Amino acid sequence: MKKIFYILITCAIFSSCSEYQKVIKNEEIAPKFKMGEALYKEGKFAKANRLFEQIVPSYRGKPQAEKLMYLNAMSYYKLKDYYISGYHFERFASSYPKSEKLEEASFLAVKSYYMLSPIYSKDQSETTEAIEKIQEFINLFPNSEYLVEANELVKELDFKLEKKAYSIAKQYNLISDFQASIKSFDNFVFEFPGSSLREDAMFYKLDSAFKLAINSVEYKKQNRLETAKTYYTTFKEKYSNSKYINDVENMATDIEEELKNYSTKS
Repeated sequence: MKKIFYILITCAIFSSCSEYQKVIKNEEIAPKFKMGEALYKEGKFAKANRLFEQIVPSYRGKPQAEKLMYLNAMSYYKLKDYYISGYHFERFASSYPKSEKLEEASFLAVKSYYMLSPIYSKDQSETTEAIEKIQEFINLFPNSEYLVEANELVKELDFKLEKKAYSIAKQYNLISDFQASIKSFDNFVFEFPGSSLREDAMFYKLDSAFKLAINSVEYKKQNRLETAKTYYTTFKEKYSNSKYINDVENMATDIEEELKNYSTKS
């Protein structure tokens, strides 16, 4: 019985494949649309997509074109080909501005851009583009059912930009380029005033200023110590219970000891 069962299954598979190949090679477009839609519903997105791509140009201007363009874009999205799905969803939205699928297609277009955003350590051009696209969607559909998710996507992408900027500034600190580190952390605090990494940024800015001052040539040392002292005061006022407080107080003690040398000279 098992042998017969497997034989029947094998025959069904080959029959299905044979039928698919026939439709692929057939010049008629209606069978391709019908089979493509059936395959899409079965979750066979690659096969469906191959059929859709064959017939999209032939359906332009026809009543079925709207549905076909939507399914074609969705098939790319399901296949995680986000470059192309984003493009096709945008085309759909511009081609059918009165479609009942407009809002969904517009959201999936921007979500495709979101999916293309790389990890924070890589170039963030696509992240910036995704944020702009999502913001455009929010402006166009302020009452959208996707609004909560869209805002979450923006937050996530914003944080990725924060981590990128923070990591660059911290890297300068680690390689002892303290002036570049201070400038980068200043830029970070200005660009991301509400960042959850603000405390860390201000600590490493102080740390960079402290190390720059301690290792300075003599004629620059006093001014740099005074600058580091102001950074300490600012940090202590904002983060008196910081996880870095012991390190901060140790730096402050060392700064004061070093400054005594200059008060004696004066």
